[in-house]
Amino acid sequence: MNWIDTSPECGDLIRTKVSFYYHYGIFVSEQEVIQFGLPNDPGRPADEIKVLRSDIYTFLSGGNLEVGQPTRDEKKTIRSPKERVNIARSRLGEGGYDILHHNCEHFVNECAFGESRSSFLDNVRVTLRHKLSQPK
Repeated sequence: MNWIDTSPECGDLIRTKVSFYYHYGIFVSEQEVIQFGLPNDPGRPADEIKVLRSDIYTFLSGGNLEVGQPTRDEKKTIRSPKERVNIARSRLGEGGYDILHHNCEHFVNECAFGESRSSFLDNVRVTLRHKLSQPK
């Protein structure tokens, strides 16, 4: 996924930078963004974090908006904008948050591709493997 500074359309994957990580959501309108928790929720108890809707300003929490642009390969598997929104709405109120295995990035990728994945965590794993494989 490539991330650009542009105006989102219904069904777009969006994100905003929160300190050292990004917070992700599905854009429906300026009055409705569906997301797994709020940008500053990772410090809250996991059982309190749910899939919810907010307006775009609450989602951004003062940060900048980036809109996901699927790569050529991702365009082959991404669901339609309407499907993404319907899936996201069907999950409102869902819990089970886990910062490593079931977070806001996993949520938007499940809605968009039917696959739970996190590029942030994939990059952390690659970095750790690289550091651990270096001779002492």
